[in-house]
Amino acid sequence: MSTPTSTSEPKTVLITGASSGIGQATAQRLAAEGHHVVIGARREERLAEVAATIREAGGSVDTRRLDVTDRADVAAFVDAAARDHGRVDVLVNNAGVMPLSPLDALLVEQWDLMIDVNVRGLLYGIAAALPHFRRQGGGHFVTVASIGAHEVVPTGAVYCATKYAAWAITEGLRQESDPSIRVTTVSPGVVESELADTITDPGTQAFVRDYRAAAIPATAIADAVSYALGQPADVDVNEIVVRPARQR
Repeated sequence: MSTPTSTSEPKTVLITGASSGIGQATAQRLAAEGHHVVIGARREERLAEVAATIREAGGSVDTRRLDVTDRADVAAFVDAAARDHGRVDVLVNNAGVMPLSPLDALLVEQWDLMIDVNVRGLLYGIAAALPHFRRQGGGHFVTVASIGAHEVVPTGAVYCATKYAAWAITEGLRQESDPSIRVTTVSPGVVESELADTITDPGTQAFVRDYRAAAIPATAIADAVSYALGQPADVDVNEIVVRPARQR
């Protein structure tokens, strides 16, 4: 990846699910560009490690344990950042889970988890940040969805449904929002991450190993987020799809 250069004024950027994968890469990229990042996730030890790498590189970062399935916790995450830094400029709703399985495996608890994290977690983030954006006269929502928002694959019915929902919610937010509030959906294809580690169905594990053979690094998605944030205030990048060239 080329050396990051800032194309906009420094912002206070909140990132959920920032302890690994896309969230971690995005935090590191944006901090390297001079933004102050506030990173949240459930794994506090991993958050501390990410923050240490950012600080060692000269970046500015705060950490907070965050469970996006807890509405009050998400509100506290956003409110604390606004209080500590005077405003919140960007919320990257990145937290997500992907325990794929065929429907007839009846892993209902895993279906519930995907709905709670991938859909309710997104809604809670919007509910927490939108009042701040309206009050301060601007802001930027970034939703990390998935190529699964545009296609369905075997074992992915519930996961893809949650990403379709994430896409629809974010597009609805864009249409309803004042032009001072920008809204972007980033839909990654196969990316190097820990998402597949939550899959427990044996047949799906084998399928996903082959499917993910051509994964691209999480930094490719961080670059896309950086691009959307760096546009002039009158330019709203609505959606970016990023996938491996080999993923047809």
